[in-house]
Amino acid sequence: MSDGDGAATATLMTDEEAALVERLRAGEQPAFEELIDRYHNAIVRFARLYVPTQELAEDVAQETWMGVLRGLDRFEGRSTLKTWIFRIAANRAQTKGKREARTIPFAALASSEAGADDPVDVDRFLPIDDGEHPGGWSTLPGNWEDQPESRLLSDETLRVIRETIDTLPPMQAMVITLRDLQQWSSAEVREALEISEANQRVLLHRARTRVRRALEEYFKSPARNGATADG
Repeated sequence: MSDGDGAATATLMTDEEAALVERLRAGEQPAFEELIDRYHNAIVRFARLYVPTQELAEDVAQETWMGVLRGLDRFEGRSTLKTWIFRIAANRAQTKGKREARTIPFAALASSEAGADDPVDVDRFLPIDDGEHPGGWSTLPGNWEDQPESRLLSDETLRVIRETIDTLPPMQAMVITLRDLQQWSSAEVREALEISEANQRVLLHRARTRVRRALEEYFKSPARNGATADG
């Protein structure tokens, strides 16, 4: 999984996004359709981490797009367009969330989860100041090297990862989904969820530890290895 903790400063809007914003403000329907094609499914998946049903996640996405349309004139470009959109989605998801554990502010939830008593295998990760992969895995999960590439990239492996993420506390699930599945930078995640760099780092670390353990269990499973041998 990719890493890199990014700068602490805000990520500014790109020239491409600036041009897209101008088209949106001019009322160009194709521009809005392009935005929906680019981010709608990701918003639904993001919202689903916070709300209990797919239907509510779809509602969050629709409310997000309405918020985007209403707020375009006030968007000043001090973050990326993507970050701004997902911050709206995060706020809508927080409002829509029904479960008691998911109705407190994101920052408070992040602090709570970051401080949870869940051991982290520190020796399995590179130091945060590593030159190439800060905070990344120092060694691959057990039995990883023995697996054929087709298996590592298989739908079954991705299913294990996603099912493990579904069992994580909500903020851990959000952070690892954005960082490792959607390839967001640390700065983008912090801006969208409005959490500190330290909390983002700990949440990601804990989430990756849980995913790593699940992958190790999956790869050393006798049933899986037997199926591969018999295949």
